[in-house]
Amino acid sequence: MKRARIYGKTVSKLLAAIMILIFLNCSEEKTKQPNIVIIYADDMGYGDLNCQNPNSKIPTPYLDQLASEGMRFTDAHSSSGICSPSRFALLTGTYHWRRQHGIVGAFGKPFFKDTDITLPQILKNNGYTTACIGKWHLGWNWTFKNEPSGEVKQWGKMRKVYLPEDIDWDEPIGGGPLDRGFDYYFGDGTINFPPYAWVENGRISETPTEQMDIDNIGFDTKEGHWEFRPGPKVKNWNPYEVLPTLTRKTVDWINNRNDKEPFFLYFALPSPHAPIIPNDEFDGKSNAGGYGDFMVQTDWVAGQVLKALKENDLDDNTIVIFSADNGTEFYAWERAEKYGHFSMGDFRGLKRDVWEGGHHVPFILKWPGHVDPNSVSNEVISQVDIMATLANITGIDLPENAAPDSYDLTSVIKGEPYNTPLREATVHNTYANTWGIRKGKWLYINNKSGGHRELPESFKSLTGYTDFDTESLLFDMEKDSEQRNNLYHRFPEKISEMDRLLENYRNGSRSAKSIK
Repeated sequence: MKRARIYGKTVSKLLAAIMILIFLNCSEEKTKQPNIVIIYADDMGYGDLNCQNPNSKIPTPYLDQLASEGMRFTDAHSSSGICSPSRFALLTGTYHWRRQHGIVGAFGKPFFKDTDITLPQILKNNGYTTACIGKWHLGWNWTFKNEPSGEVKQWGKMRKVYLPEDIDWDEPIGGGPLDRGFDYYFGDGTINFPPYAWVENGRISETPTEQMDIDNIGFDTKEGHWEFRPGPKVKNWNPYEVLPTLTRKTVDWINNRNDKEPFFLYFALPSPHAPIIPNDEFDGKSNAGGYGDFMVQTDWVAGQVLKALKENDLDDNTIVIFSADNGTEFYAWERAEKYGHFSMGDFRGLKRDVWEGGHHVPFILKWPGHVDPNSVSNEVISQVDIMATLANITGIDLPENAAPDSYDLTSVIKGEPYNTPLREATVHNTYANTWGIRKGKWLYINNKSGGHRELPESFKSLTGYTDFDTESLLFDMEKDSEQRNNLYHRFPEKISEMDRLLENYRNGSRSAKSIK
């Protein structure tokens, strides 16, 4: 009997220990932080995503599949109609115009201040492994030996440019991704800006010894111009190797993850931005010329990232966000006329514009178990909202001075009740002279045009667009998302109201509701 009682006690203790282990394991699973992957396309139009363009000439099966597995936003916006400002806004939850309007030029200083609080910083400080792979275009602190000693004629004028011997390539490069919260960086900086070389963790992988001849790159594009700036390059630099190399590096990085520590990956593609250089295996895969084929490759690259997550059993606990930094480049006009593919979708305008097509971008968010598959939201959102949203999801308390323009989208993506519209208003801006503000259905532009350049007459004939002659513009976006019917004369009081609101936003220190 004594032995039986001892045996019974042993079994009871063993069962209790097992139950505790099961409970702890379940608790760990419940509280396990999600991985985060942001795939950021470059100069991709809203209409380039096949599933939201019924007349598309470009197949995007991988991104369409991503949309079917998550939530697609039909009214998402980048902060700017150009590159560097939108990237800064995404990574800080701050409208770019609080800092600057223009891009960071070749060998330009960082867009950031050291006091800026970034998304990778807050995630890293809370246990995340962080990586940035691909296009940076937010500036570095290079070590120069002297002022630029070269000179070249570009765009009709002589310009001073750096030669390989003007830069100390042995010095680490500060001010870049590693100083903004990323543990790892690999990329070429910006595909059409020097130096034409790989950078890994703040150092040049191979010393540039030659100067890029912008009149003789050594290769042909599949469409459009090279858009290269003169500057140092490594010997035998091949632009066609950039996107495949970044893809391999990204997949390898994912393959080396484990399920014990969460990670944040910011994969910033150089495509479908010019130079339009799809690899040969993608030629003819679309019915929209070289750009269409490059977009097919862009979709394929996104697919390889999604495939790597799945093969490593990481996809069920990973938030994937896909978007683009701004609208499509001016080559889209000719593409529409020649192939019938409208990269801007039904929207007016292109990259650089305050017109809708300049900043109205594709946006997909997948989070298995939390976001309903094949869901669609018409809520007006901005990429500045990513920071507050991810902070809330991961349980991170943002400092009061962080993400001043970022709204938390958690209720939207989870399908929970919320007060709509979520954002009081959204500012649209590229350059300092033209501003737009969206509140509810109303969109106000404080200029007679939202365009950076004139529409070609042939494109006007194709689309029926006309110019306006009022000093500012007002549109009802629920009825007129194509911005054809200017309501300036019909609603003068709304013009005044929207103009005051815009000034309040521009003069204020934050536009989002307090996060405390």
